[in-house]
Amino acid sequence: MNYQRRDFLRLSAAIGAGLALGPLTGGLTGCSPVSKAQSSINNEFGLQLYTLRDDLPKDPKGVLTQVASMGYKQLEGYEGPQGMFWGMSHTDFKKFMDDLGMKFITSHCNINQDFERKAAQAAAIGMKYLICPYLGPQKSLDDYKRAADTFNQRGEVCRKNGIRFAYHNHDYSFKPTDGQLPQDVMMQATNKDLVDFEMDIYWVVNAGENPEAWFQKYPNRFRLCHVKDRQKGVGATTQNVSVVLGTGSINFPQILKTAAQNGMKYYIVEQEAYEGTTPLVAAREDAAYMKNFRFA
Repeated sequence: MNYQRRDFLRLSAAIGAGLALGPLTGGLTGCSPVSKAQSSINNEFGLQLYTLRDDLPKDPKGVLTQVASMGYKQLEGYEGPQGMFWGMSHTDFKKFMDDLGMKFITSHCNINQDFERKAAQAAAIGMKYLICPYLGPQKSLDDYKRAADTFNQRGEVCRKNGIRFAYHNHDYSFKPTDGQLPQDVMMQATNKDLVDFEMDIYWVVNAGENPEAWFQKYPNRFRLCHVKDRQKGVGATTQNVSVVLGTGSINFPQILKTAAQNGMKYYIVEQEAYEGTTPLVAAREDAAYMKNFRFA
C-alpha cells in the first residue's frame, strides 16, 4: 500500500468516526448551533437604534457612522418622526448602510399604518423582518387572540414579500390574564409559518419568568432577541433599570446558549437607561461585551 492510499484511508476513517459521533457531539467541529451562534454574537451582533433615541434624530448619518466604528454589523430600527429610514429613501438608506459595512436587518414599526408599503420597501433592500414593538396590556384573552389574528395577517403580507414578521414582548404578556399567560395564547394562536417572536430577555426576567424555559417550550419560534442587562440589587419588577452588558444580573452566557440551541438567529443589543453614562458610551461598552462574549 503506498503512502497516499494509506493517508487517504486514515483520513476517511477519521471523518467517518466524526460523522458517526455527530448526533452526540453536534457533528464536525464548528458546525453546531452553539458554535455558529458564538461566531454570530462576536462578529455580527446588532444594535436596536432606540438605544440612541436621544442622539440619532439630531444627526442620523453622523451617529450611524459612530455605531459602525464600534463594531456593530447589524441594525434594528424603529419608526420615529423621520420614519424607518431617517429621512432617506429606503434605497439611499441601504446604500449608506453598505458604505458603513452594516446590514439593516429589521425594524420595529407601526403595523397598522401603510404596512404593505413598508413590507415591500423592506424586502427591496434585503431586510429580514418587520416587527410589532408593542401591543400593550389587554383586558382579556380574547383581545390577545384578536391580536394574534392580526399578526397572522401581517405575517402573510410579509411572506408574500419574502420577509418575516415578528412580535416583540414587554413584561405584560408574561403576567396572567384570566388565569393564563398572554404570551402562551399569542404563540399558540399564531401560525409558525407566518409569525416569529423577538424575545426581549430583560422584560421576561422583569416579569419573573425564565427565558431558557420559554426557548425550550417553543423551539424555533424565538428567532431574534434583545440582549439587555438588568441592574443588580433592585426590586423584581422595577422598571427602566437596564445597564451596560455584563454589569447587571442577567446570566447571558447561559441564557444565550440555550437560545442558540433552540433556533435563535439574531442577537441585538438594546439599552434604555444610562445611569452614570451616555447612550453612545453605553453602546460602545455593550459592543465590547459582545465582541468578547463566551457561552457558559
